[in-house]
Parts: sequence; C-alpha cells; structure tokens
Amino acid sequence: MTGAAATQIVNETGGQIPTAEALIERARAMIPTLRERARACTLAHNVPAETVAEMKAAGFFRVLQPKRYGGYEMHPNVFFEIQKALAEGCMSTGWIYGVLGCHPFELALFHDEAQKEVWGDDPDMLVSSTYQPVGKVEKVEGGFYLSGRWGFSSGSTHCGWVLLGAINFDTNGGPPDMRTFLLPRPDYQVIEGTWDTFGLQGTGSFDIVVDRVFVPEYRTHKASDGFACKNPGQETNTAPLYRMPWAQLFVRSVSTAAFGGTRAAIQAGIDIMNSRVSSNTGKAAKADPVLHAALARAIAEVNEMELTHRATFNEMIDYAERNEPVPMERRALFAYQSSNVVRRMADLVDDIVKLLGGRAIYMSSPIIQPWLDLHAARAHVANDPGNRSSDVLGTMQGEAPGFTFI
Repeated sequence: MTGAAATQIVNETGGQIPTAEALIERARAMIPTLRERARACTLAHNVPAETVAEMKAAGFFRVLQPKRYGGYEMHPNVFFEIQKALAEGCMSTGWIYGVLGCHPFELALFHDEAQKEVWGDDPDMLVSSTYQPVGKVEKVEGGFYLSGRWGFSSGSTHCGWVLLGAINFDTNGGPPDMRTFLLPRPDYQVIEGTWDTFGLQGTGSFDIVVDRVFVPEYRTHKASDGFACKNPGQETNTAPLYRMPWAQLFVRSVSTAAFGGTRAAIQAGIDIMNSRVSSNTGKAAKADPVLHAALARAIAEVNEMELTHRATFNEMIDYAERNEPVPMERRALFAYQSSNVVRRMADLVDDIVKLLGGRAIYMSSPIIQPWLDLHAARAHVANDPGNRSSDVLGTMQGEAPGFTFI
C-alpha cells in the first residue's frame, strides 16, 4: 500500500503507520550518511546518538512493537529488510538496530504491566539486553533480587531499560528456571570502556552491573513460556505476530546484519577490482577470472541465503495466522540455517579479500571494516552452528530439542 492510502492506516494510539515500502526506502536513504559516520562510530566504540535519534524518527524501532503502544506490528521481513539496509551503510549500526529493534517483540510477551512501565510515557523507549545466564537470583515474595555483571549489551547507552538473563534455582525441587529480567536504568550501571574489539567496534556492547535490586515477577519472562509460545503478553497482544517463537526472531536479529555487511564488502571488492592494476605484474584485477569467480559466488550465495531467510518468516507467519504451532523440526532447521549465515558470509568475503592484493590491507580500504565486522559477528553464541546441528537430526526423528532456544 503506497501513497495516500498509507494515511488511512493508524495504530491504536491514533498514530499513522507508514507502509513497509516507505520504511525500507527510509533505511536505504540513510546508507550514504551511515557510511560517512562509520569511521567515527568505530573510533567512538558506539553508534552516534544522532543516528539513533534518526532511526527513532523514521519509525524503525516500532516495526515489531504492539499497536497498543504506538507500534506497527509488521511482518518480520520488513524489520529485517531495514536491518540489512542499515548494515550496508554501517554494520555496527545495523547490528544494534537488530538487537534493540527486536526487543519490542519480546517485551510484548511480558505481562502488560511491564509493557506499561516501559512504553506508557514514552513509546520510543529503547531496551538493550544481554542474555548471558550469569546473574545471581534470590527468590522472594512477589519477585526476585538480582545481582551480577553481564557483558555484551549492544546499544546500551541509548536505552532506558535492560533485559538480563539469569537462572532461578529456587523452584521447589523442579528444574532450574531460565528467565529474562527487565530492569529500569536507575537499577543498573552501564560500564563504558569495556568494549574494545577488532570488529563491530561501534556497537557499544558494554558491560552491565546490577547490585542486588528487586525485580517484580511481572517484569520477568520465562524461557519455557517463550519456547511453548504461551506468554503472558499474548492475552493483550493478540496479533498473529506474537504467536511466533521468540527465539526464531532473536537468532535472526544477530545474523541478519551480515547481509548488509557482505553487500558492502562485495561492492568494495568490485570497486577495487575495477581500479586496481598490480604494480608488480602490470595485470588489471578486472581481468582476473579467479577474482570474478569469488565475487560471483558471493553474490549468488548471499542471494540464496536471503531467499531462505524471507521464506522462513513467511512460513512461520502463515502458521501463526492459522493459529498452528511451527513444527519442532522446522524450528530446529530454521535456527540452524540462521547460525550458519555469518560464518558462510565471512568465508565468502575472505575469498575476495585475499585476491585484492596490498591495497586491500589498509584500514582505509572500504572492504576491511565489513570484513572485520563479519568475523566479530561469528563470536555470538547464536551464530555457532555447532549448537544446532544435533537438534536438526533429533527433531526429525521425534526427539525433543536439546537446545530449547528455538
């Protein structure tokens, strides 16, 4: 839907909802600006505040947010198209958009009281996360006391709330209870200066410290509820979108920036190829069939992975609209496919870089930053296919998955 018809779409707070096409075009229009800011983003170890403000103003963070709180409740593929475009300009920016932008989906699964606290006064409020299960949990009446130090909270300086992973062992003899705990900014510290990496330097993935603060029960989300797709928030957020498995959205949020980074690397490789002549052999790179093969293979395989990505979420939304569960063997396969994306793309860019000669090794080379970013993204636990392969086979044979974040 485009043009004047777009003004007829409103959310439940009376705000106009832009079309998917308009949002994606806004993201693509930001690519040149993000490229100009990319070096400063890297050196500052954080995405500029002005970039985050522009993404808010464009409506990007509302794509998966409930309409009840000013959101758009759009198809996940819209969200991922925006992420890919932003990452093409700056992969760190695309990365934090993926992480911060998927949290409205998880928050929609919390009890409505928690959603009101976050969005009631500010529908543009952002939430960061780190799901490492490293916190100390003390169960008390009405909730929990939480303490600890977590790493890898991407985009944390831009947020007023945080989602933290921890395990509750006080379950009256039952199995340990993995939960996500939602805390407001006064209850935690962001420790800047703790993010010094070789790639994705601009994500500002700083440490979070919590010194024994109370978290009410309604501000927690049980992993078992996310796995079963039976979450408290579904009582009020009834759109099919929120019947989709939460883990499926999250794992793709930390692999999809690689599409944009790889597109940037491929284009950089083509630009270098078209202008490079070896000072030793006098041969022009644009006549190198081996380099042609590496670039063509990258273009083709990225396209194949992209088609799989889109088909995955079309299928899951179809299940949700029919109010049917996504079969476990499909969930296991989808998570496995996502876990392979970053590694495959890093390997494809490796093959290009090694054919570009000495010009490509300077930090000023346009291919180096996305190349480094891709290799850094490989480190995320969700991008390790070793955690996923056994469940692909097991679920095909009717076994329960061993790794339930699917």
